[in-house]
Amino acid sequence: MGECVQTVIVGAGVVGLAVARALAQAGREVIVLERHGLIGSEISSRNSEVIHAGIYYDTDWLKTRLCVAGRKKLYPYLERHSVAHKKTGKLIVASDAEQLSRLSGIMERARINGVDDLRLLSAEEACEMEPHLACTGAILSPSTGIVDAHGLMLALQGDAEEAGAMVAFNAPLQEGRVGEDGIALEVGGDAPMSLLAEEVVIAAGLGAQDAAARLDGYPADEIPPIHRIKGNYFALSGKSPFEHLIYPVPVHGGLGTHATLDLSGRIKFGPDVDWDAPATLDVDPARAETFYDAVRSYWPGLPDGALAPDYAGIRPKLTTRGEPARDFVIHGPETHGVAGLVSLFGIESPGLTSSLAIADHVAHLLGYGKAQ
Repeated sequence: MGECVQTVIVGAGVVGLAVARALAQAGREVIVLERHGLIGSEISSRNSEVIHAGIYYDTDWLKTRLCVAGRKKLYPYLERHSVAHKKTGKLIVASDAEQLSRLSGIMERARINGVDDLRLLSAEEACEMEPHLACTGAILSPSTGIVDAHGLMLALQGDAEEAGAMVAFNAPLQEGRVGEDGIALEVGGDAPMSLLAEEVVIAAGLGAQDAAARLDGYPADEIPPIHRIKGNYFALSGKSPFEHLIYPVPVHGGLGTHATLDLSGRIKFGPDVDWDAPATLDVDPARAETFYDAVRSYWPGLPDGALAPDYAGIRPKLTTRGEPARDFVIHGPETHGVAGLVSLFGIESPGLTSSLAIADHVAHLLGYGKAQ
């Protein structure tokens, strides 16, 4: 029998750390297993660092509820912990008559989702706000913003550790077994250990399906397939033409090739949806051609040669090209039948925005706190 511990969390990205914080503050003894040597080195560090309002998603999705609740929790949390962020606002821009006709539907969905601060702008109003912009109309989302994702994770880790949690680095989950007395885990890496946990939370992002499959006794038919879909970013050389985030009307698989500012005012474009790429983090310079076309749909003045490969991230999608989008999959014991186990699959955007609300939801599934 391994060392007995109350709660083990697999994965120290932004969601895993938020869950560790919530459960440690609920009085649980928490160990976080991270297979890498630092926090948040996969999805959490390779995204747009955007705080989303909760505009687009299906009204009855858990993802929608957690995004809206998470955003409302996140801004005060960032203020209290002095984490760098900025409520920049976002413009969702239509580039033709067909896209313009879709803006009212986006507004209505957002209203039903609980996002009631949007403004519909004429082309003239939008271009008055952003003189370099070209559009047929736009929506202003004033509650959208940006955040230092690493600073957020450090704050969550600090809170969790202050409440007694421990993060074990270079500690990959090798195998596990569901038993009557708990969930036995074998951990490899720098300091191999055997643990017997009352509770396990799988918050491993790109490795969530693999972690679940390593648990003997986890029902295989409750593990959804994963599709690792790449998103590339290109950076602009020179000063940003925009003060707001600029998003096109959404496309299948993502939110389009948008313009995102960072906290220093630097601008990048992306991510695209690279369905067919191998899951590597290299950015192919040849993809710049499609970026120029996409960006010039709302910024015709983008100069030739102004874009340079920046970085890429991998989305843990539950669907692939041509399939309808899916909600977050967060399964507790009532779904898979394993006592004390919560697994999180497909936590892509807006996972960062939703992280505090996801943590509260997981805590509720384990019997601590109220539902989100």
